[in-house]
Amino acid sequence: MGDVISLAGQNLISPMILCFALGMAAALARSDLSFPEAVAKGMSLYLLFAIGFKGGVGVAAHGVDTGLVLALGAGVVLSAGLPFVAFGLLRVLTRLSVTDRAAVAAHYGSISIVTFVAASALLQGQGIAFEGYMVAVAAAMEAPAILAALWIISRAGGRPDDSPGLWREILLNGSIVLLVGAFAIGWITGEDGLADISAFIEAPFRGVLCLFLLDMGLVAGRGLRQARGALSAGVLGFGVVMPPVGAAIGLGAGLVIGLSPGGVALMMVLAASASYIAVPAAMRVALPEANPAVSLTLALGVTFPFNLTLGIPLYLAVAGAVAG
Repeated sequence: MGDVISLAGQNLISPMILCFALGMAAALARSDLSFPEAVAKGMSLYLLFAIGFKGGVGVAAHGVDTGLVLALGAGVVLSAGLPFVAFGLLRVLTRLSVTDRAAVAAHYGSISIVTFVAASALLQGQGIAFEGYMVAVAAAMEAPAILAALWIISRAGGRPDDSPGLWREILLNGSIVLLVGAFAIGWITGEDGLADISAFIEAPFRGVLCLFLLDMGLVAGRGLRQARGALSAGVLGFGVVMPPVGAAIGLGAGLVIGLSPGGVALMMVLAASASYIAVPAAMRVALPEANPAVSLTLALGVTFPFNLTLGIPLYLAVAGAVAG
């Protein structure tokens, strides 16, 4: 427990977390602080490219082996299975409609790449190594959750949109395309490619992440302020309960496939996080009747800050204790 508290304390006073807290406080206080949409989009694109590229370089150095294949398979299974767990918890804890429960479940089966980046930065700061191919696992966990949610809603009597537009939204979502594409470029070019552009993706990375988290804090704070009427105690409770449940399942998966302690921690983080980029776009097409205020505010306004402040240090400490 002491290790968890120590890690949480260090994380809470890190520039990244304090930037997020500043943004949320400013939004809740109704400050006019804001980022131009183009700037926020540019920071998101930069982070996706940097993490994807460095992940590809890591795979090039590591090579394709059984560990990579097992990790990808575990990620896909987790992403497809977690929506069922989330849907069941929502049925117990909330009075949300079947459609809203399915939409929220999709968010919690998919992943938050920014949470993954923050966890990776903490691991690097602690000097803890992890498998470079975990970014490929993150990319693989985007789409299966969406498909699982559509299956859930169809079995429950709903009629999800199965038009070509939905599949285009899933397969060609910009964040997925950039993450996978940058990963492929890093894999192809390897260490030489990283050396060529290290000044671009190494030194500025944490500074850009701080500004991006400041913007995320602003978005989360506004979401909490505007969606108060739609968030019951049970809904808010789900946003805090589901991450540790997902992390526990991710812990089991990481141990079974033999990941390093750092890799296990990242698998826990991926399973505990919730999407607020790719899945909302797909749900807008597939389940237009779902209330986005519920799913987005839960993912970004409740689960995201929980993971940043308490979750990541907890997952890291547990992974170190169990897998170390």
